[in-house]
Amino acid sequence: MATVDTSITGVLHHVELWVPDLERSAASLGWLLESLGYQRFHSWPSGRSWRLGPTYLVMEQSTALTGDTHDRRAPGLNHLAFHVDGEAEVERLVAEAARHGWTLLFADRHPYAGGEQHFAAYLEDQDGFEVELVATST
Repeated sequence: MATVDTSITGVLHHVELWVPDLERSAASLGWLLESLGYQRFHSWPSGRSWRLGPTYLVMEQSTALTGDTHDRRAPGLNHLAFHVDGEAEVERLVAEAARHGWTLLFADRHPYAGGEQHFAAYLEDQDGFEVELVATST
């Protein structure tokens, strides 16, 4: 019988996103992942992956893709949320994000769009994928 490493039980192994343009997604989401400490993990003609600890994120431009945009309001993935080391780092990433294909969502309520006690930025890339950058304690 195989033993189970309970120290990581329940931690995400990986997330796979199908994207309509691999190079565009690698430039925007790849930049963000590397800014958050992820390291490039694997690369192949139709995909890339980045790893942080035991978890990795995959982007693939699959030939089985049925659409050309992601609708975060449709059933399925709405967004990915990442811990960020403090409010200043959230703001630094927001300031750089537009140069990498991201748009700040809920700008009129930033950085408290998630509530008065929730310092975060909500970003959307050119393909409709949303990320939430949540500040840890400062």
